[in-house]
Amino acid sequence: MLLSGFIGLFSETALNVALTPLMGILEVGPTTIQWLTTGYLLVLGILVPVSGMLLQWFTTRQLFTASLLFSIAGTLVAALAGSFEILMVARVLQAVGTALLLPLMFNTILVIFPVEKRGSAMGLIGLVIMFAPASGPSISGLILANLSWNWIFWISLPFFIISIICGLLFLPNISQVTKPKIDVFSIVLSTLGFGGIVYGFSSAGGHGETGGGWSSPIVIVTMAIGILSLVIFSIRQLKVKEPMMDLRAFKYPMFTLGLILIFICMMMMLSSMLILPMYLQQGLAVTALTAGLVLLPGSLLNGFLSPVMGRLFDKFGPKWLVTIGLIVVSVVLFLYTGIKPATPLGMIITLHIFMMIGISMIMMPAQTNGLNQLPPRFYPHGTAIMNTLQQVSGAIGTAVAVSILSAGQTRFLSNVADAENPENILAGFTYGVQHAFIFALVLSLIGLVISFFIKRVKVDGAHSHQGSMH
Repeated sequence: MLLSGFIGLFSETALNVALTPLMGILEVGPTTIQWLTTGYLLVLGILVPVSGMLLQWFTTRQLFTASLLFSIAGTLVAALAGSFEILMVARVLQAVGTALLLPLMFNTILVIFPVEKRGSAMGLIGLVIMFAPASGPSISGLILANLSWNWIFWISLPFFIISIICGLLFLPNISQVTKPKIDVFSIVLSTLGFGGIVYGFSSAGGHGETGGGWSSPIVIVTMAIGILSLVIFSIRQLKVKEPMMDLRAFKYPMFTLGLILIFICMMMMLSSMLILPMYLQQGLAVTALTAGLVLLPGSLLNGFLSPVMGRLFDKFGPKWLVTIGLIVVSVVLFLYTGIKPATPLGMIITLHIFMMIGISMIMMPAQTNGLNQLPPRFYPHGTAIMNTLQQVSGAIGTAVAVSILSAGQTRFLSNVADAENPENILAGFTYGVQHAFIFALVLSLIGLVISFFIKRVKVDGAHSHQGSMH
């Protein structure tokens, strides 16, 4: 599961570096090419919420096999794709595979590991979830420097095939199949709700000339539909006897606090992973590969520290880890708000490393502590809620950050005499970037206040014993 999850999440970001050359090769514009990423995120946003229900309808083996067949089909089609349309279909197939796999991975860990070992196990998932998307741009940058873009997919394919063979040979069924009643109306509402929000935010914060901005009719309509659908969806989930996504999980305070912290964390991390490379390429004029490599040490370290933080969590609980982590991140973001073209590259790398260390201290413990508080019948719902929010927070964080950046830039340039002057353009861009980091700093300070309320979840023996009996 970890291997296939790694390759699935790697391909989520691997194409980002290739988007510019692909526009030329496939003869499409920036607005169209953006769909290779937006479409992928959209499918995840639509399917992940339904995953809680799928986990109760199908066995572990059935879901794992289905997920890998989608991933293999998508990767093969992408490797052979010669036109934009075929590549788009391939991305959708890949996204379906990843969307089925992520919640399955979390749920499996909750079922097979006793509470006192869960931190370390979740740490391994953390390694995959952090490390795969972070290594995507650097690895695919290396592939693109030497081979054609199709090789991004040819290289991923054997790993999926190894995973599915191992899965068919060794994977037992561990989850209970209860087959709850399928509520079609809930599925429609969740699709419109999460789909609308992910699409609305992605369109609002699109890159460069593809960004519709917040005032474009499409953005306003999709956001309105999304928010309205989610409100109706939430009311319905609390009323029906067998909800698709059981929102009563929010009654458990540590689960809710953990969710808020993860939401904040993902927004800070993804917005900085978008803004730093943009600034490095436009402000400091480094190549795409260099920009990818600047972020690599921090991301690698974050991945490798994830299991370590998991073990520390098992030993000491979440409180100290999370609070110290948020203090570190806040200090880094405060320093980033002063970033300028003269800032040495070494300092940017060092700050990024510290930020990623801080984030690894927050994510794992907050997540594991939150899920630990849930009774076993809530596991599929808890993991579905958590994974859905991670997808949504990514779309929201990047959109808001890009909007703040461009608003700051526009405001700066409207106040200078010569807006066409390259020096002023750079200064305006810098001003926008600083403001985007101020937004991230505010988020981390909110997180810091929340972290004071985190307590270690006490799990009674019966609860964990029952878990291991399953």
